[in-house]
Amino acid sequence: MTDHKARVRRLADRIQVVVAEILERRVKDPRLGFVTLTDVRVTNDLREASIFYTVLGDPAERTDTAAALDSAKGMIRSEMGQALGVKFTPTITFIADAVPENAAHIDELLKQAAASDAKIAEQSAAAEFAGGADPYRAEDDPDDEAAD
Repeated sequence: MTDHKARVRRLADRIQVVVAEILERRVKDPRLGFVTLTDVRVTNDLREASIFYTVLGDPAERTDTAAALDSAKGMIRSEMGQALGVKFTPTITFIADAVPENAAHIDELLKQAAASDAKIAEQSAAAEFAGGADPYRAEDDPDDEAAD
C-alpha cells in the first residue's frame, strides 16, 4: 500500500514540474500572469490531478490568469501526457491557492496584536498599585495587635 502512495506522490511531483515547464515555454497567452505552482494532488486512481497555483498581482490579474489557464487546459493536458508517458493522462483542474492571502491576513492580525501589546505595556509602565504595593496589609491593623 505504501508503494502505491509513493507512486501517487511521484506522479504529482512530476506533474508539477512538467506543467510549470509547459506554462513557461508553451503557453503564450498574454493574460497569463506570473504563476507559481504551489502543489499538485492526484487521486489514488491516478485519474484526476488538482493543480494549486498562486498569481503575483491584483485581483484583475488573478482573474485573467485563471481564464488563461482554463483556456489552455486541453493543450497542457496533452503536452503533460506526452511528457509523463503514463497509460492514462489525468484530467487537470487548476485551483487558485489562498495561502498568500491567508498569510497576509495573519501578518496584519499579528501587527495589530503587537500594537495592542505595546499600548498596554506603555500604560502599565506608569501605573501604580491601587492602595500600595500590598493592598491587603495595613500598618495599623487592629487584628495584628490582638494576635501579639
